[in-house]
Amino acid sequence: MRDIILLQDLAVVMIVSGLVTVFFHRFRLPVVLGYILAGFIISPHTPPYPLISDEASIETLAQLGVIFLMFALGLDFNLRKLKQVGSAALSAAILEILVMVWLGYEVGQLFGWGKMDSLFLGAILSISSTTIILKALEELGKTKEKFAQMIFGILIVEDILAIMIIALLSTVAVTGSLQLTEVLLTAGQLAIFLVVALVFGLLAVPRLLRYVARYRSNEMLLVTVLGLCFGFSLLAVKFGYSIALGAFMIGAIIAEAREIGKIEHLVAPVRDMFSAVFFVAIGMQINPALLAEYMTPIIVITLVVVAGKIVTCTVGTLIAGHDLRTSMRVGMGLAQIGEFSFIIASLGITLNVTSQFLYPIAVTVSAATTLLTPFFIRSADGFVNWFDRTAPRTLVGSLSLYADWIKRLGNTAERSQAKRLARRLAWQIGLNMALITGAFLVAAYLAKRIEAPWLPEWIGGAKALVWLITLLITLVPLLATFRKFQSLGFLLAEISVRRSGAGVRAPAIRTTIANTILFGGTVFLALWILLISATFLPPWPVLFVSLILIAAVSSLLWRKLSRIHNLAQVALDEVWSPLPPHPSEGLSLPLLANLKEVELDTLSILERSSASGKLISELQLRSRTGASIIVIERNGDRIINPDPSEELRAGDKLLLLGDHHQLEEARRILFGIKSVS
Repeated sequence: MRDIILLQDLAVVMIVSGLVTVFFHRFRLPVVLGYILAGFIISPHTPPYPLISDEASIETLAQLGVIFLMFALGLDFNLRKLKQVGSAALSAAILEILVMVWLGYEVGQLFGWGKMDSLFLGAILSISSTTIILKALEELGKTKEKFAQMIFGILIVEDILAIMIIALLSTVAVTGSLQLTEVLLTAGQLAIFLVVALVFGLLAVPRLLRYVARYRSNEMLLVTVLGLCFGFSLLAVKFGYSIALGAFMIGAIIAEAREIGKIEHLVAPVRDMFSAVFFVAIGMQINPALLAEYMTPIIVITLVVVAGKIVTCTVGTLIAGHDLRTSMRVGMGLAQIGEFSFIIASLGITLNVTSQFLYPIAVTVSAATTLLTPFFIRSADGFVNWFDRTAPRTLVGSLSLYADWIKRLGNTAERSQAKRLARRLAWQIGLNMALITGAFLVAAYLAKRIEAPWLPEWIGGAKALVWLITLLITLVPLLATFRKFQSLGFLLAEISVRRSGAGVRAPAIRTTIANTILFGGTVFLALWILLISATFLPPWPVLFVSLILIAAVSSLLWRKLSRIHNLAQVALDEVWSPLPPHPSEGLSLPLLANLKEVELDTLSILERSSASGKLISELQLRSRTGASIIVIERNGDRIINPDPSEELRAGDKLLLLGDHHQLEEARRILFGIKSVS
């Protein structure tokens, strides 16, 4: 009988949704509003009698809708776009979210609502709708314009920050308060989870999908993708995060696969069905009696959303250095709320920390602002022209001068190739540190639950074993971090010390700076590992012996571990650049033209190396591999851009420049063993 009721309710949902959306399509209205209206029609609050018998089943299907909706947003979220949107979108999005959260909280307090209702209202008002805005821009044919690209960038940053907001709100709901330490701890844990998930996901998922796609079976590919979607959503829940986060993350990872076009085509029908159920379930929450009672807050909140987002997004885009016309068009294009607001509102109800009236208010405000979105985008040009005519000339001229200054500043900063390489090394160090931290946090969790009675307590029991295994597992990123510190020291020393200023002391000063950075970074790394593994460290004598063992293993397997790290980086690069360049593109550019592929690597010439005693010209390293020796450190002195007639000697430390494949081939040549006659 229950199966029949579910089938009956699902039939009602789909039939009413289909009829309403046909009407909305006919008059070119947002389809999302059609689904919400369909839910309102069949809701238990709409007379004469409810059309749905089992609301709980529809709510369960709506949760699937949340998963597919966030998964689809993740598929649209291209990780490479993060670099393209730059600091402009980041600054505008952060300003908008902070101001809107504050405005929403103050509005809630103005109406006498509780602190939790006010806080959730602020979060609801802070995120614009990616789906609705993209659809509106597509229908108006403005997706290629400059302001639209800026809007896309802000929406990408908002999607990321929304995940952070959901995590923080969950923490507030559980603890009842939010201190600065809790914010930093939550942000740190979330960042580590995201980095670790992204790295391992980017290494494994695109390869898995590439393998499955070889069978040319749409069914197999779809089932695999859905398995990844639900599995990763479950993993996020197990780590204490929401299913929305898990679905969004795996969608962003799958978006980097070569098969993304086919995947989007296969997933679209499933996504559309369950997303429709999700929005219908939202409409079912609308109570006309509550709307009549809270009509004044709805009108005020709608005005706050429109005015607040137009002003904050315009000002944020202006601060980032865009011209006034682009900034105002960006502000008017983002003046609404949507699907993330529904998810945040439903989170408050699920956690039982918000009042029942907040959800229908959020839905009504979203519907009102969604209807206004196409009008705002169409009228943006006229409004900008009016502002240009009426605004004081001094203000308009000053804003134009500021935008030009920011643009020139950015161009100047991009000229220094060495600084850009240093920033790249710093990011790589941060990535390795995040992977190491994630591994030790997982190990700390396991150490509390693993028992090993066969291990004596004097060596630390199971905890000591877990610590040692974790350290062995993280040897690759640990050694990679050491090498990056070494390369960063070389590079920063070269940037900061010029012979024109330091004279004959320049080599000695460079060596001191490079060694200081290497030593300081190594000490920091060691202290950080001790800190994050403090709860399951073995006793000090065992710790000392373990470190000696690790050092011995590292020295024996240095080259193999370096090779593993290089292969992992090559794999990540293949994911980030899945399509090979056209044969006519990029072949004649200099090595530094594409810094995304440039790597720095350090190595030492051994006595038994075949390169020892040979001239650089004899090795023909650049012609054979494409890699270049840019620094030789010898007995405390440094030779920058060595001459081809320079002889390599045992004990020399080399700084090589090239991509992964070039460096790997150069290491093979330089590490080659002399033949014994």
